[in-house]
Amino acid sequence: MRAAELDDLTEAGVERVGRPIPRVDAVDKVTGRARYSADISLPGQLVGVIVRSERPHAAIASIDTNAACAIEGVAAVMTGADVSEYAWYEDDEPLLPRVGDIVRFVGDDVAVVVAETESIARRAASVVEVRYDDLEPLTDVEHVDDDDAPMLLGNDEIETEEEGRGDVETAFTRADLLVEGVFHTPTAVHNAMEPHGAVADWRGEQVDVYTSTQGINDVREHLAERLGIDHSQVRVICEYMGGGFGAKQVPWKPTMLAVVASKLTGAPVKVMNDRRSENLAAGKRNATVQRVRIGAMKNGSIVAIDAEIDAEVGAYSVPGEASAVHGPYLFLYQCDDVRVRTRRLRSNLGPAVAFRGPGYLESTFVLESLMDELAVELGIDPIDLRRRNHAGRNQQEDVAWSHPDGILRSYERVAEESGWANSFDRQASERIRRGRGFAAHDWVAAGAMPPGHATVEFNFDGSVHVGLSAQDLGTGTRTVLSQVVADAMGVDLSHIRLSLGDTSTGPPAPTSAGSATGPTMAPAVRAAALAAFDDLLDAAAEHLGVDRSTLSFDGSNVSSTVADVPDQPLTDLCADLSPRVVHGWGSKEATPDDVSPRAQGSAEAEVEVDLDTGAVRVTRIVVGPDCGRILNRRLADSQVLGGVTQGIGFALTERQFVDHHLGTVMNPDLNEYLLPTASDTCEIVHAVLDIPDLAANEVGAKGIGELPLLPVPAAIANAVHDAIGIRFRDLPITRKRVLDALTARDTSTRNDEQESS
Repeated sequence: MRAAELDDLTEAGVERVGRPIPRVDAVDKVTGRARYSADISLPGQLVGVIVRSERPHAAIASIDTNAACAIEGVAAVMTGADVSEYAWYEDDEPLLPRVGDIVRFVGDDVAVVVAETESIARRAASVVEVRYDDLEPLTDVEHVDDDDAPMLLGNDEIETEEEGRGDVETAFTRADLLVEGVFHTPTAVHNAMEPHGAVADWRGEQVDVYTSTQGINDVREHLAERLGIDHSQVRVICEYMGGGFGAKQVPWKPTMLAVVASKLTGAPVKVMNDRRSENLAAGKRNATVQRVRIGAMKNGSIVAIDAEIDAEVGAYSVPGEASAVHGPYLFLYQCDDVRVRTRRLRSNLGPAVAFRGPGYLESTFVLESLMDELAVELGIDPIDLRRRNHAGRNQQEDVAWSHPDGILRSYERVAEESGWANSFDRQASERIRRGRGFAAHDWVAAGAMPPGHATVEFNFDGSVHVGLSAQDLGTGTRTVLSQVVADAMGVDLSHIRLSLGDTSTGPPAPTSAGSATGPTMAPAVRAAALAAFDDLLDAAAEHLGVDRSTLSFDGSNVSSTVADVPDQPLTDLCADLSPRVVHGWGSKEATPDDVSPRAQGSAEAEVEVDLDTGAVRVTRIVVGPDCGRILNRRLADSQVLGGVTQGIGFALTERQFVDHHLGTVMNPDLNEYLLPTASDTCEIVHAVLDIPDLAANEVGAKGIGELPLLPVPAAIANAVHDAIGIRFRDLPITRKRVLDALTARDTSTRNDEQESS
């Protein structure tokens, strides 16, 4: 489309990009018309319940299914003997274990009972008798190097991944100051509102799979590969989903088990996780141990960064992105000499998978804690220290960031909104101390995940249909992509219907993950919309017998400068053009190669610490994410609220607690796994940037999902240090940890006083 035509078009745009319009699917969601995977009910549908291991590490001695099969209403009981031709996980382990096979964590899949109702299936599952020969478990990977540590799959040859640049050891000899520490970040569980699961309907040579997933195309390809059938025989549908946060960007066993059960029984089968299964077997953020040191000069410039990281990745390898713990160390600050060494260690716990900002959240907490410590040691303002170490380019690839000043603008906006330069009273009362902290972050979202494709076509009544096979995770993808099309074509948003979440209704699109759906699919739908606009004017010119250059479109009418050619209402024109299809194709094929797209930002946190109870209360968070062009301000603010709340949980309450003697998770539910509630949140301020990054993509959007989360735990930890002078190197910062630290400090102070006297 010609630039001048686009300028004229968007001047009259009805629903411009950036407007805070309500979600286009809001009414469907609040009235219950929106169908989630668990809502699917097909004629003759059966229910499958998974029998899970109660042992962390054991060989299957026997499986007795007779009692379960005898229960009226049970259609089948599947064990490894029934599905021996199928493998799962990256390790190609059996889909279900056979006698003699190994279960590797409490919650590992052992068998599946399929029955007419869920209650029958659960009753039958409870009487499946499994005998085990116990093996020694390893759930505490800090002991993986012990001489007597049990050897697990994948730990026999532990490899160290090393990335970096320069000569770290020589650089440390030049440093005036060294800050260092050993940090622990916890296992965190996604706990999306909607659990993992699927309804599968195998009919003849075709299987339809309704599943809660972030990647319908990836699920289709993975299922077809594991089933040994053609991709065209698998249709995957995810109309709506209740959150994923990374865990659903890869296919999981419940989906495959539903498919296999449907093939075996000849009926549709639903297999959905319960909450315990979600906490044990549906992915997690891996725990890390990070040993990090930073060397700096007296002026605050960083000269060396060295990090050694152990990441606990669970019992099996799953597809999808690895936890990139190295990221911030390599990219966030200007430093010529950086070394990051990472070991990924197996354990007898559920497998790890991507979780919002995987790896970056964990290492941002560590790096930004040490940056705060460095600022205190040098007497430099924390924001000023970060400005002094600003990196304007991707030092690993020696190419400029697409928006190198974005993070500097974030510092500025967060400082403005938080009143950073103003005085701050650190004593709320005699026993409550106040503090504030700052942290920066880096993230890869701006790079998109091409290729992504979309189609746009005019219907005979003038309405517009947009087709793509991406997903809406609940973040508002339907709405923002509809806005992009409306903005590009000048048509009213109410005339646009966007189809997504079905492999049969749109061209291929990447998995929705890493905050990359916007920067990937927005350019694709925009290109398709502009191509459809071109096709409309070409078709209209041919239909009216005039030159294309005489035509213009205002969103509802095609007009001509030719005197005797009347205006053509869009509805009439499309009807006249029928059956000719007026359409356009668009794609996002690659990321720029002359710049490195990046999404960075910062946050300020304010806290109160109760010296008597150890309670840390967050009173305000200000975040300034450089998410590029904001496509919908209301939805962006919503993402800020959700991301900050997740950050509060990771900093203060969330931790999967494991009894290492028993090898079992002690809090696999929402009673004891403490997600932050409304009473744990605070005033959340979005320090808006809204700076289009047109070097990253044509729309200038960079995604926002991860950004408000990443700096929050570090900012909270730094605020706690500001309040009570204690640096916490382990998360979460619980009441017990605060009280223990206060007691230790008081004891040390008394001992020092006694020695000096």
